Amino acid sequence: MRLSVCGIDCETCKYKAEMNCGGCTAKECKVFWGKCELHQCCTEKGQEHCGQCAEFPCAKLQEWASQENPERIDNLRAIIN
Repeated sequence: MRLSVCGIDCETCKYKAEMNCGGCTAKECKVFWGKCELHQCCTEKGQEHCGQCAEFPCAKLQEWASQENPERIDNLRAIIN
């Protein structure tokens, strides 16, 4: 499993093939749809992923998970526990 900073499994993400997405970490925050604000937040805080944040899961992460890839929060919980 290769997780994005917000917990998406890049290997199973539909955008890997559909949009030739290399993932936020590989692309240094610049994914196919633009600059990722969650990646930028982690970078500014010096964190590898959202699970390291004191605010995990923050409102923004919860909002994104409610729209797509809801497993992202569980994926992060699995690696921090």
